[in-house]
Amino acid sequence: MALIVQKYGGSSVGDADKIKHVARRIIETQAAGNQVCVVVSAMGDTTDELMDLANQVASRPEGRELDMLLTAGERISMALVSMAINDLGAKSLSFTGSQAGIITDEVHGNARIAEVTPDRVAEALAGGNIAIVAGFQGFNRNSKDITTLGRGGSDTTAVALAAALKADVCEIYSDVDGIYTADPRIIPTARKLDAIDVESMLELAAAGAKILHIRAVEFARRHKVNLVVRSTFSTDPGTVVISDENGAKQMEESIVSGVATDKSQAKITVIGIPDVPGKAAAVFTTVAEAGANIDMIVQNTPTGSDVTDAVSDITFTLPKGDLKHVLDALAQNKDVLGYRELESDEQIGKLSVVGAGMRTHSGVSAILFRALAEAGINVEMISTSEIRISVITSLDQVDDAARAVHKAFDLDSDTVATVYAGTGR
Repeated sequence: MALIVQKYGGSSVGDADKIKHVARRIIETQAAGNQVCVVVSAMGDTTDELMDLANQVASRPEGRELDMLLTAGERISMALVSMAINDLGAKSLSFTGSQAGIITDEVHGNARIAEVTPDRVAEALAGGNIAIVAGFQGFNRNSKDITTLGRGGSDTTAVALAAALKADVCEIYSDVDGIYTADPRIIPTARKLDAIDVESMLELAAAGAKILHIRAVEFARRHKVNLVVRSTFSTDPGTVVISDENGAKQMEESIVSGVATDKSQAKITVIGIPDVPGKAAAVFTTVAEAGANIDMIVQNTPTGSDVTDAVSDITFTLPKGDLKHVLDALAQNKDVLGYRELESDEQIGKLSVVGAGMRTHSGVSAILFRALAEAGINVEMISTSEIRISVITSLDQVDDAARAVHKAFDLDSDTVATVYAGTGR
């Protein structure tokens, strides 16, 4: 008997008919001889709608109360899915994140999982029940408060439960048939991958691919959880994310596995900062104390008549949501940092190409930049890792850039990908 953890996203449980469809699919999995634990997200756009309500009643909703509000969405889904399963004749019990043993740190809005003790879930499974768990949420033992795991939290819940329960596989269900070489909403001819190594998936997630959240992929890599990404609305076998190193080595390494775009970033340039040791550290200490995560960094060659008055510019990217308070923090520390002025730009997009085969194949950079040049795309920043190249361009050019690069690496399929549901909000 296999133990399978399944996760269904908001588009999969978006209304009563979809919930009934999911319930039948879950029962079929159990009827095939498996134990089944299911993690669910909030229905459709419920989380966004609850956030909108919070912002209507409070100018700055408090983190604790916001978590109490937002976790209601997943609790609604878990109860409805469990009701639908019971109504169809199977046995099901639903659990909140805290009841399922998801223990987190004290951070509201973006808590990290510290421990998973799924005793009640394991008891339910042993008793022949299907266990339905609310995703995106946990519990802190010190504060006794409910917490939320941040964006992609239901994916992380599912992988964490799969690791703790020693599940045979963790299946992530969404509104597409698997992992594609690009977002099929942007590039309809993107090709579905049968398998991808976890390192490449980690880079794609970090680069903005929304099919799996980066924290879930990190958890899968750390705990050797094999993932399968599938569609709720078809019988396609999906894409296997191979976390086992031996399994990954047996795969044929693609030069480029995929192309990802990220439109959620902004750019700050600190102009005229003294070119002396410690100034860059002071800038990024200020940014860190403001609570922002930096993605890409570029520092130009110092200018000035001599060493004593040499200055340089530092440019970095960060999430748009962090832009205002980082600019405020830098402005408040201008006298200490000694820079001349600040510039910011929210109209940027990041394009990344990822592939394990980039380690051993030359010419990837040449193909990438030739394709961008021929498409008339201007590159503002460049960042690389062993298996990734990322560039920053203007926001209105990033989709065209993705299409040009996808074609240049011969990733286009002869067929059009199907997106079954989802608003993309």
